[in-house]
Amino acid sequence: MTENEISNIIIGIAIDIHKKLGPGLLENVYKECLFYKITQRGLFVEKEKVMPLIFEEIKLDCGYRIDLLVEKKFVIEIKTVETLSVNHLAQTLTYLKIGNYKLGLLINFNETLLKNGIRRVINNL
Repeated sequence: MTENEISNIIIGIAIDIHKKLGPGLLENVYKECLFYKITQRGLFVEKEKVMPLIFEEIKLDCGYRIDLLVEKKFVIEIKTVETLSVNHLAQTLTYLKIGNYKLGLLINFNETLLKNGIRRVINNL
């Protein structure tokens, strides 16, 4: 399954969750719901995936954790903020770069219309 196919599935799941729950809940609630629904679809998903930084051949645990990693190649970063910032985008891109992943989604569930809170993030390896 390609990253684009995974992206389309995740966006559909996220929109369904948002329609049922609406905005205003904690990030963890949306993360748990996404984890459950992605697993139901038969995809492999890891929650709070630790991302060590490799610097000059030394593995450093800097506290980076991906909210959800799907099929060992697709990053999902979840937010519930008033507005997504460049820092949120940079955080997602950092996860993509450190893990050598191509594509991810930054999803802000604190939007009236979820499509306004979804950003595709591409790592130009």
